[in-house]
Amino acid sequence: MQIADRAQRIEPFYVMEVAKAASALAREVADSSRPMVFLNIGEPDFTAPPLVQEAADRAVRNGATQYTPALGLDALRERISGWYAQRFGVDVPARRIVVTAGASAALQLACLALINAGDEVLMPDPSYPCNRHFVSAAEGRAVLIPTTAQERFQLSADKVRAAWGARTRGVLLASPSNPTGTSIHPDELRRIHGVVQEHGGITLVDEIYLGLSYEEEFGHTALALDDNIISINSFSKYFNMTGWRLGWMVVPDVLVPVIERLAQNLFICASTISQHAALACFEAESIKEYERRRAEFKARRDYFIPALNSMGLSVPVMPDGAFYAWADCSQICSKLGISGSWDFAFEVMRQAHVAITPGRDFGVDQTANFVRFSTASSMAQLHESVARLRAMLG
Repeated sequence: MQIADRAQRIEPFYVMEVAKAASALAREVADSSRPMVFLNIGEPDFTAPPLVQEAADRAVRNGATQYTPALGLDALRERISGWYAQRFGVDVPARRIVVTAGASAALQLACLALINAGDEVLMPDPSYPCNRHFVSAAEGRAVLIPTTAQERFQLSADKVRAAWGARTRGVLLASPSNPTGTSIHPDELRRIHGVVQEHGGITLVDEIYLGLSYEEEFGHTALALDDNIISINSFSKYFNMTGWRLGWMVVPDVLVPVIERLAQNLFICASTISQHAALACFEAESIKEYERRRAEFKARRDYFIPALNSMGLSVPVMPDGAFYAWADCSQICSKLGISGSWDFAFEVMRQAHVAITPGRDFGVDQTANFVRFSTASSMAQLHESVARLRAMLG
């Protein structure tokens, strides 16, 4: 059977490959005194709060399970608009909000609507691997630009300007970022967007971790800049609805009918039950619970990052959001005679029974020196992981 070239270009999602290996080993050690601790997947250990679960049950009981408009329930689009006003002080009209089948669908729709064959999109290295594959699936090419800790592992306006070429279509950023948990400073983002606008390009910003910002300096939506920004968001992370597969995007008015047409043909609509459930995310009781959980995620960060640093797993930039630690393991690897982060991750899995993610997925520049820890697990599991790592590393 002949496989399409676009499918051949998509690399394996190594995070999931490592997860499969970790799950297999976990089954082997299930009865041991040290069962596997999973710090490899970016999924909150919290699930949807009570009002959201009740809303889903109510939708099923009432038969509210048929197709919605391709753009999403009007009521949900209005709730999201209200959240931007309440949380960020930004006016985002509901008419510009498109509810999607997760942030993944939003990124696919954006790429299909805006990228032609051969177009290039600038992205930071390191960055979330699936984002560049959405570009590739739309027949474009992701151009990874190496970044440094001094730049918070984010693009700068100067680097965007220097890398812009005849085929460049725009930039795809993430703030806060996976795998680093770092955000772009609002002033730098404004400068980046200015460069993009000078060239008539697109600024696409993945903001799925924006609700999980911990520092006032960085917790701002890119939508505050102007109406030409395209923002991708999700109910998975801050709203703890990973398996519900629900997200949204905010696009300029001119793009709404284009996205609607694509969504009608490719997805029909996002999950109806999930949409009805998500209406309850914005109730005061739910927001109070989400904020309590955000404080818990911050407490986990504040414990875990210094613990890693004390063991020689240096985190060059304190994450200001999300729930990740991007740790340099090169000195530890040298000390242990391990070739790089891929082998180190498997040694940690085998010896400490802690599953972590090697940097291989996230780019090519120095990623062999880094591993990603997820701090989305409970504090008890983080304490246990630190104890095991200390025992292993000496």
